[in-house]
Amino acid sequence: MPNTRDYDQRNDRIAALLQNTIEQLGPELVANPQLAEVLNRMVDDQVRKFDESQNGKGTPADGGLADLIGLGKDAPKDLGDTQVSTGVVDYDDTVTSDRILATADLYYLYMHDRLGVFRVMSKLQELFRAGTLRISSGEGAYGLYRFDKRNILRYQQGERLRAYRRVFGYTKVDPGPNARANPQFHGLFVHFIAETAKYWRDKRISEVIRERATDPTFGSIAIVRRSALDLRNNLKNSSYGYINVLRVETSQALAEAFKVLEAPDLRAQFGADNAWELIELVLWQYFRESVHASTINRMAVAGREIIRWLAEPFVLKKNRTDFEALLYRIAEYSEEWISSEEGMRMTRPTPPPRNVYQPGPPPNGARRDPVFARSNGLMPAPNLME
Repeated sequence: MPNTRDYDQRNDRIAALLQNTIEQLGPELVANPQLAEVLNRMVDDQVRKFDESQNGKGTPADGGLADLIGLGKDAPKDLGDTQVSTGVVDYDDTVTSDRILATADLYYLYMHDRLGVFRVMSKLQELFRAGTLRISSGEGAYGLYRFDKRNILRYQQGERLRAYRRVFGYTKVDPGPNARANPQFHGLFVHFIAETAKYWRDKRISEVIRERATDPTFGSIAIVRRSALDLRNNLKNSSYGYINVLRVETSQALAEAFKVLEAPDLRAQFGADNAWELIELVLWQYFRESVHASTINRMAVAGREIIRWLAEPFVLKKNRTDFEALLYRIAEYSEEWISSEEGMRMTRPTPPPRNVYQPGPPPNGARRDPVFARSNGLMPAPNLME
């Protein structure tokens, strides 16, 4: 560790170097504002390399405490000769990426679970066991059998919902004994996506309205970085436990479910062209639900890529050029997620164009309204609001 006098003098020399250099480069800085960023980055890199080279050198066993309080024959007589620490490892450098990657996949699984993929599989298994589906030995029949048998070994719906509640704060189930929900996630998630989208919108505007498009943009990388670090720290503290193994197991179940739903004999029962159309038809026919299948699927893909970006050290980049290049990876995903979420709040999903079986007793056979009204012989006007 350096002594206090050298440490303070070094900081003063760095400040004086920056000040003198900026004064000499005054006209050049006006013409090219990026020189200031380059200058500061070069100084920071040199200081960092020096600190790394001195790390652990000349450090006494007691950390310099004996010298500070004046014990020993070589105790310093001046406070400036005592040793001082330059700091510890930054908090944001200690995040393990595997848990963040696990939460990214868990978010993807949650969106498809919310869509109703596993409810559709459960209903198809129920119909298969009841003999309602007119299949017996095809690919779909064998797939439903194997999915049912393997489901015994997987995490069940209640355990999945508890995981969503504990990691994301989604669903309304009890998070379980000694567990707590994470209601802060969604606000931090939306904030980070909004700041990322806003940064790139400001960048595009600045490139259009200014003569020199290479100048620093209007957006602030500090705001984006801070929102990203807040979200990452939130996920770090809520992703312990069985989340990693659950996402592996449930991702296998989701892939197997879509393989079953793509079976020709099963799709033929509903006249579906693909697995997604089969999901929409089953949800509409048996659950009376019309879902934003395309929108939720795209939100799942975009959300997973955004959270995956947080697992890498991209957010710690201080150079604007490097940070922009790395942030560009999720720029369009952020815009797509925002557009999808707004579309879900503004519109209702269109139900499949198919007559739906109505459960319950048959109609009572009461006579409908006459085709011609008895009063004036005119046909009743159609209801244009339906």
